[in-house]
Amino acid sequence: MFKDIFTGYDWAAVKAGIYAKTTQDVERALTARRRTLEDFKALISPAAQPYLEQMAQLSHQLTRQRFGNTMQLYIPLYLSNECQNICTYCGFSLDNKIRRKTLQPAEIMQEVEAIKAMGYEHVLLVTGEAWQTVGVDYFKEALRLIRPHFSHISMEVQPMDEEDYAALIPLGLQSVLVYQETYHQAGYKLHHPKGRKSNFDYRLETPDRLGRAGIHKIGLGVLIGLEDWRTDSFFTALHLQYLEKTYWQTRYSISFPRLRPCAGGLPPKVEMNDRELVQLICAYRLLDPDVELSLSTRESEQFRNHIIKLGITSMSAGSKTNPGGYAADPQSLEQFEISDERSPQHIAQMLRQQGYEPVWKNWDHSLSPLSPYHDRS
Repeated sequence: MFKDIFTGYDWAAVKAGIYAKTTQDVERALTARRRTLEDFKALISPAAQPYLEQMAQLSHQLTRQRFGNTMQLYIPLYLSNECQNICTYCGFSLDNKIRRKTLQPAEIMQEVEAIKAMGYEHVLLVTGEAWQTVGVDYFKEALRLIRPHFSHISMEVQPMDEEDYAALIPLGLQSVLVYQETYHQAGYKLHHPKGRKSNFDYRLETPDRLGRAGIHKIGLGVLIGLEDWRTDSFFTALHLQYLEKTYWQTRYSISFPRLRPCAGGLPPKVEMNDRELVQLICAYRLLDPDVELSLSTRESEQFRNHIIKLGITSMSAGSKTNPGGYAADPQSLEQFEISDERSPQHIAQMLRQQGYEPVWKNWDHSLSPLSPYHDRS
C-alpha cells in the first residue's frame, strides 16, 4: 500500500530538500540518462527556473518520441452537483446554498447527443460526492446509457471500494481520476472539515483499490493552490512511481488543476504563475516520458496555445462544469469558472495549425481484455 511508503516521508523535510537544491543539482538532473525523484526535486525547485528553456526543449523531444504529433481531446459530462462534503474551494460544497441537480436518464441522453455532435468519443463523467443520490447504482445505470455512444469513458467521482470499481469496469468504465487535492495532512483536514472526503487515508488508498480492481488508467493530481505546489508535486510523483511499479499493466495520467473562482470558494493559499506551471509540466515529462499529461479549460486560451508542445498529451475543449450544461439545463451552477471558452472545433483547428493531429477517440474498447471482441489468442 502506498500509505506505508507515504508515512515514511515528512512534509517539512521534503519541502526543505526541494528548496535547498542548487544549480549543480539541476544541471546534473538535466544530463541524467534516467532521472530519479531527487532529480525531480531539483527540476521543480526555484534553482531550476533559469533552465526553463532547456527543460522545455527536452520535454518537447521526449513527448514527440513517445506520443508523436497527437493530442487527445476529451470533454467532461457533469451528471450531478449534489454533494455531502464541505470543501472550502468547491462550488458544489454542501454549505453553498445552490440549486442542486442530478441528471435523469432522459437528460443524460440529451447531454450525450450534444457531446456527440461536437465529435467526441472520449467522455469524463463527473459528480459531486453524494452517496445516496449518485452512488454505485446510479453509476451503473449511467454507464449502461452512455457506453454505446463512446469509445472511452472516464470517471471523476467519489472514491469507492474495490468491489464497486470491479463491478463498474465490465459496464464500460475504463479510467478513473482521483485527485488527492493535497498530500499535506493537516491542510487536507482544514479544507475538508465534513463528509466522507475528510477521510485522508481512504482517499490516499483509492489508487491502490483501482489498481487491484484492474482499471485501464488511473489519473492523479493535486489542486494547485491549497498548499506548497512543489512539495505536493513531489508526493504526486512518489505516488506515481509506486503505482507504476505495483500495477504495471495500468496506464497513468497527471493533471494540473489550478484553483479557479467558484461560488463560496477561497482564494489560492499559494499562487503558481504560468512559468512555474510550465516548469512543473516539463519536470514531470523529464521524470517519466510515458505518463500522460493533461490540461483542462481552467487555463487561458493563450497559455494552452503555447503549452501543447512542451509535454501535454491530452486536453479538454468546450467544457461545461454544470450538470446539464450542454443541453439539458445550461443555467445550473458551475463547479468552477473555465477560462478557455473556445469550441472543440476551434481547438482542433488550432492544433492542426501547430502541426498536431487532434484525436477524438482514445482507444478501441474491443481491444480491452474485458471485451467479448478481444482476441485472446
